[in-house]
Amino acid sequence: MYHQVGVPAPKGSPYRGLTVHPTDFRRQMTWLKRLGYRGLSMAQLMPYLRGEKQGKVVGISFDDGYRNVFQNAMPVLDELGFTATNYIVARHLDGSNFWDQPKGVPHSGLMSLPELRAWVNAGHEAGSHTLDHVHLTDVSSEIAHYQIAQSKAELQEALQVEVSAFCYPYGDQNQGIREQVRQAGYLNATTTNRGLARLDDDLFDLPRVTVSRSTNILRFLQKCVTRLEDKRRTVSRS
Repeated sequence: MYHQVGVPAPKGSPYRGLTVHPTDFRRQMTWLKRLGYRGLSMAQLMPYLRGEKQGKVVGISFDDGYRNVFQNAMPVLDELGFTATNYIVARHLDGSNFWDQPKGVPHSGLMSLPELRAWVNAGHEAGSHTLDHVHLTDVSSEIAHYQIAQSKAELQEALQVEVSAFCYPYGDQNQGIREQVRQAGYLNATTTNRGLARLDDDLFDLPRVTVSRSTNILRFLQKCVTRLEDKRRTVSRS
């Protein structure tokens, strides 16, 4: 689970840790390749999550659709033959991280529609992160349904591809929200719960491995290719 790939904001900036430096990102992806792993989008990861395929694979995902991912991460992924999923805030293409700015997080631009189309045309996946990056557990069931289902419809219309991956903004979800995502026609959904994905996991309650600014290469490899994360695994309880 990544967010931004760029030069981190000045020290003291809120959520500075969610920006991974491009040099670090390249080093992380290169070491996965050297160790024989393939980086895959959620769509391409699904056969492995369902037990239909086996192999050394790592799912790569980015939350929010930042432009710096398009600029700094996509060239690395393309060079290595990796694919990734970027979870898009559907009604804010070419916008910014407005949901974070009241907390003092610096402005950061989001992909435009042409950039997102280029992302998809390069073989990467666009998933949904709702229409407006809402807390799904804080709104009515009707609004949650609209945010979940309409974002899928609008992204599909804009990109002319199937949108089958969903990510819960802020990690906020419960059994009812998960069922709404399932009924909307998605095939999987990721959380902010910590841990490696297992074959017996609910495909709409998938944990992820957080990669932050301070994740050095040794810790990155420990997180991704050992059972370290499962020692601190968290699961949804509602």
